[in-house]
Amino acid sequence: MVSPFWVQATKPPPEGLIFGEMAMSNMNDAMGLCVRYGKAESQYQTEFEPATGTLWGYFNPSDGTPCYSLGLLNDILEHDRQLMANRCRVDVNGMQFPVHNYVTASRIPGVFNVGGDLALFVMLIKAQDRGALSNYAKLCIDNIYPRTQAFFSPTLTKIALVQGDALGGGFECALASDVIVAEESAQMGMPEILFNLFPGMGACSLLARRIGIRAAEELILSGKILSGAEMHKLGIVDVLATDGQGETAVRNWIAKNAKRRNGLQAVHRARQFIHPITRQELDGIVDLWVDAALRLGERDLKMMQRLVRAQVRRMEATLPVPAPSMQLRPEALAAAG
Repeated sequence: MVSPFWVQATKPPPEGLIFGEMAMSNMNDAMGLCVRYGKAESQYQTEFEPATGTLWGYFNPSDGTPCYSLGLLNDILEHDRQLMANRCRVDVNGMQFPVHNYVTASRIPGVFNVGGDLALFVMLIKAQDRGALSNYAKLCIDNIYPRTQAFFSPTLTKIALVQGDALGGGFECALASDVIVAEESAQMGMPEILFNLFPGMGACSLLARRIGIRAAEELILSGKILSGAEMHKLGIVDVLATDGQGETAVRNWIAKNAKRRNGLQAVHRARQFIHPITRQELDGIVDLWVDAALRLGERDLKMMQRLVRAQVRRMEATLPVPAPSMQLRPEALAAAG
């Protein structure tokens, strides 16, 4: 059940709107009005907009680096499993609404998600704890596989709104979407090769299906971090938005495609027949990733720790948008000490 209070997306509630009560005769007409639901303490905050059938999910990590911590992964998985159990419908004050669009975004200014918990990786690799490392990796796949399958709904469109850094696993989450909307200065890429590893939680499969296996391998092995504008030129980003206008671009895309939603969603589902992504494929690549991670040497782990420190410095910066010196580009990371 949705929590009984309203959240206005773009401006304060209109005069006369009563919090906790149905103050409108038809919520379907309340454009831009969102209902917040889920656990208040969750690191994955969710809102639902009945007028467009749009679910907004926001990364909101509570501890340190905005990466895929175990807490965040479990909070996302709890929400998504409940969504699937409800057949991709949301309850609003006793009324059920279908979810037509599922937008994934972030509450952290300048950061979408910087990927795996590298500090945890270093600890587990040094301890050669295969079981714990494998459990973490499998939890990532538990999250991403249903997303690749549109949460097993034929009438749901997945949209990623990338504002800021989307690295490693954060980029993989965006790639698992049907539509990627990114602001021009957003930073996306797979830096894992810098510490002699590769992105093992879906990137190889998802990138190959977007731009071909050869181009995917070249991007992964380059370790390059590219802007939203550059990713748009590569055909990875679907909608390029002006900085600060990402949410508006998402809403415009939804409105523009509303009349052809059924056909569009069928085309998206057809991708699974043309280039299916299976759980077996993702699990197999994860096993390769665990094996490769456990083979990393001291030099590789030191580079991983440098990246962790760079991420911490990034979060300590007070600027809402990362300055060039704070952007996690390969050349900067290689020189970091």
